[in-house]
Amino acid sequence: MGRVAKVIELVGESPTSWQHAVEDAVQEANKTVDNITGVEVTNWTATVANGKVNEYKVDVKIAFGVDPNRR
Repeated sequence: MGRVAKVIELVGESPTSWQHAVEDAVQEANKTVDNITGVEVTNWTATVANGKVNEYKVDVKIAFGVDPNRR
């Protein structure tokens, strides 16, 4: 039997950068999801206040391997 992956969608946020927003999403997912193998960023947005970006947001798809021995 071949390998199977599952994909979940999350939103990461950071006051610093889009990269930190991606890393935050992966780190938070890693707390409850095993075998994370990849991340795809599907959307980049930011909120602006007083003419400056004050929060970076990313929509991500996180892939992880399915454990064939888990029931």
